[in-house]
Amino acid sequence: MKMTAGIVMILLLTVALCFAQGTLPLRVDHVPICVAELGKVQQAFAAAGLTPDYGGPHSTGGTHMALLGFDDGSYFELLAPQKPGSARGSAEATLLEGSAGPCMWAVSTPDMKAELARLRKQGIATNGPYPGGRTRPDGQVLRWQTAGIGPGTRGDLLPFLIQDHTAHSLRVQPSVSVHGSGLSGIAVVVIGVKDLAASIALFRRAYGWKAPRTEQYDEFGARLAYFSGTPVILATPLEANSWIAHRLEKFGDGPVASLVGTADWSTVAKRFPLTGETKWFGRKVGWFDPAKLNGLKVGVIE
Repeated sequence: MKMTAGIVMILLLTVALCFAQGTLPLRVDHVPICVAELGKVQQAFAAAGLTPDYGGPHSTGGTHMALLGFDDGSYFELLAPQKPGSARGSAEATLLEGSAGPCMWAVSTPDMKAELARLRKQGIATNGPYPGGRTRPDGQVLRWQTAGIGPGTRGDLLPFLIQDHTAHSLRVQPSVSVHGSGLSGIAVVVIGVKDLAASIALFRRAYGWKAPRTEQYDEFGARLAYFSGTPVILATPLEANSWIAHRLEKFGDGPVASLVGTADWSTVAKRFPLTGETKWFGRKVGWFDPAKLNGLKVGVIE
């Protein structure tokens, strides 16, 4: 109990300090990965040593999912139509049918009403909240609510919000394939943007963050802006014919890559074959082979 109380106190003090400094922390809840066919991508993740768990159909109908859960409670959601055309008419239909890959991102909130009110005071548009849920294969019913914030579609640039009404531990458990592997959870979401300056201003208005550090990475084909101490890196293409530019043209602003955190690089590197090792903002970064993940860019950051 003393350990639990101590951790809670540290978290409360951290949040209080962030508020005192005029900034707000974000915790990545999950990153949906939109695909046209679930089974094919499940197999690709399994071949990379990242075997996901089937999560069941969504209560809103049309889609089902598998998830790769990490020790910190964050997860990748492999999201697909239950059958061809079943998600037609949904906000994610184009992303699903086009197998867009990382297509949204979500952050958790303990008080949806208060967070939406705070964002509106900052001049950030909001919509919702809306009820959501799914039924696990074992029959367990899960319930939550979500809300969209900012311009565009839900969770493309600014994250969408999620608040559990059933226990978070029922929604996600660490997957056996990564539990205790040294991969702790989703640490960074890389968000592709057409207008870097405007996107930086939007995040600073929403969360009170300081100006980001910017660096150019030719091998990634982008100029990156990192808000230190947050899970957000913005990426804008260096060239009009780069892969990021083509993706932005097809799907608009939104997540283009995700980085899973580790405090034990050597253990992770021995267990998982990583490629293209480099450093971003002084932190070591490596990638799972995109060719084996259907072109998805999933990496590890120290």
